[in-house]
Amino acid sequence: MGKLFVVSGPAGTGKGTVVKELIARGVAELSISATTRAPRGQEKNGIEYHFLQREEFEKLISEDGFLEYAEYCGNYYGSPKKPIDEWISQGKNVILEIEVQGYQKIKEKRPDCVGIFIMPPSLEELEKRLRGRNTETEEQIQKRLKRAGEEIPLSKLYDYVVVNDTVEKCADEIEKIFDNI
Repeated sequence: MGKLFVVSGPAGTGKGTVVKELIARGVAELSISATTRAPRGQEKNGIEYHFLQREEFEKLISEDGFLEYAEYCGNYYGSPKKPIDEWISQGKNVILEIEVQGYQKIKEKRPDCVGIFIMPPSLEELEKRLRGRNTETEEQIQKRLKRAGEEIPLSKLYDYVVVNDTVEKCADEIEKIFDNI
């Protein structure tokens, strides 16, 4: 039987890059979340996210098609159940990259999941990373920084907290967690 790992952290901590590194190492399958937000840059449907219209997303909610879902900064995000359950039953580990609100819902439904919170090295570095993406307005950056201040104290709800100084070091630490469970 595989294991479900939930990776969270404030926007801009580099969690997506760390998760991509872990997937490239072959340690788990990545559950691709669905969202109603617009693609950023070169993002492609079915690769980074399943980009859905709000009506499509709400239909799946009504059909109990998500392990969890939440609304964040005006958009829905959710984890489709079917592929997660299939991979776990095949003995594969699965990584869900979701925000704190989603983790709390998953932990209620699947208490055996392992929560890993990725922490930025500092709030100053977090702001630098958010600005470096060049994908958001000043208002959106401020909203994300405010949200980070609310999310960081919730890291105590997770099984592990890992600081993302560098992608390789962070991925190494998380891989050790995978190996020890």
